[in-house]
Amino acid sequence: MIKKVNSIFFCLLLAMVLPAMAQITSSSPYSQFGLGDLKGSFLPQNRGMAGLSQGLRKPTLYDNINLANPASYSTLQLTTFDVGASMDIRELSKTGITGKKQFNSTLSHITFGVPVNRFSAVSFGLLPYTDLGYKFSNSGLVDTNKVNYIYAGEGGVSKAYLGYGFKLGKNFSFGFNMAYLFGNLTQSRAFEFADELTSVFNSRTQYSNAVGGLSYDYGLQYSTDLNSESKFIFGYTGNAGGSINSKNNIVTTRYKKDVLGNELATTDSTFFAEGAKNKIKMPISHSAGFAFEKTNSWLIGADINYSRWSDFREGSTNPGLNDSYGIIVGGQITPDANSVSGYFKLIDYRLGFKYDKTFVQVSNNDINQYAVTFGFGFPLPRNRSSFYKINLSTEVGNRGTLANNLVRDRYVNIHLGFTLNDKWFQKSYIE
Repeated sequence: MIKKVNSIFFCLLLAMVLPAMAQITSSSPYSQFGLGDLKGSFLPQNRGMAGLSQGLRKPTLYDNINLANPASYSTLQLTTFDVGASMDIRELSKTGITGKKQFNSTLSHITFGVPVNRFSAVSFGLLPYTDLGYKFSNSGLVDTNKVNYIYAGEGGVSKAYLGYGFKLGKNFSFGFNMAYLFGNLTQSRAFEFADELTSVFNSRTQYSNAVGGLSYDYGLQYSTDLNSESKFIFGYTGNAGGSINSKNNIVTTRYKKDVLGNELATTDSTFFAEGAKNKIKMPISHSAGFAFEKTNSWLIGADINYSRWSDFREGSTNPGLNDSYGIIVGGQITPDANSVSGYFKLIDYRLGFKYDKTFVQVSNNDINQYAVTFGFGFPLPRNRSSFYKINLSTEVGNRGTLANNLVRDRYVNIHLGFTLNDKWFQKSYIE
């Protein structure tokens, strides 16, 4: 009976979250750089601690899939399934101008972790790698006519991965992920007459970029007991960069608008170029961090990360990205993981802070990002072999500045995930 309930719940959950995959999930002009906004390989339980991951293994009774450091897979003892969705609330503003709030939602991840034996496990799944979504305009004059120059983009890159982690001796664990990055990025530039002239043609040039290729990252963790109840964990991950394939299409069209400003059917195409193939050179990246933990009680740690985005190339084109780095500090506390008298004592309470110097620079101004995060892990009723938890995290952040006529991007990201631990794929002697 329990297995039937699990299967029904699994199907219903997928039915709710999978339709969100097709939605635009970003609405920031800063997503036009590189491959879009980087999403990070974090589940809600990590995001509640600002993305703390390098020293994270198994701080509570529950198995968690820590994608950001594949060495942590070696701690999985039960088959683990994790699926979730995210919501993004964003407000863009410039000096003297405040935009309206924008809302987006999407599937955030679907992942599995399966023990191979007591010392190793595999993990696989699908999650977003980047998001692209923006639309803004500038005004000008052509002769005596007012015109609008409209810039827009949408799309994103997804990440399908397969990883393996294993223990080597008492203190060390190693792991790796092999991922396939794929997606479509579309950006356009339009020239429109602003006075709703129905007899004239407007023009739009659209650049479509289909990308796909393999990426590899590796990780290690060193864990040592400080005393009978607490331990210290050091973690490191790296990515050697490499390259992925890119295929570009360019099309220019002419179109008209009606008196209400609605776009009519495209009249004709004035230019089309198909299939220019390139290689996109990806950056080398490194992350390192540590955590102190008392199992089933508390965890505190910090990470640093660095990516050499100045090496990023699209074919022979250098888009002028900068090297990026970031700092993360976060922690978690569970008042009493074995409490039978109070539910609130069983909840995981998470808090974090992060700073990122992003790879974006506009008019010689670095675009920096700050965020405070908090989250909760809500355990659900369990049976003898199955454990359930709902993880909720919120990130409140700011990117950019109002100085020098730049755009300030204030946002609230909410991530919701469902974690299941069970003995799937493991031999059972009693039904």
